[in-house]
Amino acid sequence: MIRSARFLTLLSAAVLPLASCANAETGESTAEATAAQTPFAIREVAEFQEPWAMAFAPGTPVLFVTEKAGTLKFIDTKTGTIGTVSGVPAVDYGGQGGLGDVAFLPTQSKAMVSDRTIYLSFAEAGENDTRGAAVGKGTLVCGSPTSCEIRDFAVIWRQSPKVTGRGHYSHRLLFSPDGQYLYVASGERQKGKPSQDTGATLGKVVRLNIDGTPAAGNPMADKGGVTAEIWSYGHRNILGIDWDSQGRLWEVEHGPAGGDELNLVKPGANYGWPVRSNGDHYNGDNIPDHTADDGFAQPALSWSPVIAPGDMLFYSGAMFKGWQGRALIAGLGSQALVEVVLDGESAREVTRYEFDNRLRALAQGPDGTLWVAEDGKDAKLLALTAP
Repeated sequence: MIRSARFLTLLSAAVLPLASCANAETGESTAEATAAQTPFAIREVAEFQEPWAMAFAPGTPVLFVTEKAGTLKFIDTKTGTIGTVSGVPAVDYGGQGGLGDVAFLPTQSKAMVSDRTIYLSFAEAGENDTRGAAVGKGTLVCGSPTSCEIRDFAVIWRQSPKVTGRGHYSHRLLFSPDGQYLYVASGERQKGKPSQDTGATLGKVVRLNIDGTPAAGNPMADKGGVTAEIWSYGHRNILGIDWDSQGRLWEVEHGPAGGDELNLVKPGANYGWPVRSNGDHYNGDNIPDHTADDGFAQPALSWSPVIAPGDMLFYSGAMFKGWQGRALIAGLGSQALVEVVLDGESAREVTRYEFDNRLRALAQGPDGTLWVAEDGKDAKLLALTAP
């Protein structure tokens, strides 16, 4: 089924502040573009239940999709065949928690889907009503076009410490381009202060070897323990992380009531949460804004009202030449695809394409198609192609 998207290029009307959380209402902010043509056609391909993340098995047209309640599915984007993966770990489903990200080693690029390593993140139950993000890996084996299983799945990393509540797991996964390191976005679990505590991994980006051990050369490697895992800190709730065309690491995270941030991630840098934010507490209490002399890393771009990001990627495909090198961000509350251009270590939003529903996840196909998953029940998987 082909459908057109409502698209938003320039907003000049007054807009209302928006809390940046997973159940935020629609919000908009000013974009720079003027009266542009919609650069894509939209095709509805499939339907999933609460999809959270997507990833292509490298070298194939097969897209894997996690569903938050604990199901992993896949779709052959050439044939439309949909299958299910067994052997997925038990997840603590509720609130923002459940099955999270899916990732594959970039060095295992081959035509066959089967017999490759698969990584998953998920919310894991602990003692005394606590929970935390966890990451595990196993071997993906496919017995038919509609059935695969994960063998020998084992947890290789756990967020520390486990805490109460069901929010801000983050648990996005990203491999270094050479496949040597695994970066994990570790949310602050709505607890705030642990983001500044380097004895915990809440509110951090951690850098691991692919077996889950701390990577050599991390900024605090000499301190041992979980501190040795930390790459950057002072984060809130990271829901998008990717490499730009220069090999630099970027992340996008939710602020509180205002202050969503796009950050250039540097080793050992402190991004300020909860001491500094361009947003305020939900009860209206002030949080000091970022300033050039506050001692924290400054956001490359922030949004107030927020976009409520669900995912982010840097586009590198051939299908949309105008997007090459630009960040594309899936908007939850904003119900939009947000296009951002980099300018050195700064960034600016240039265009916003508005959709009818919240957008949760993005993936770039081998041919340059942009795949977009809506959020929630009966969510559509959309293929964005050149018109």
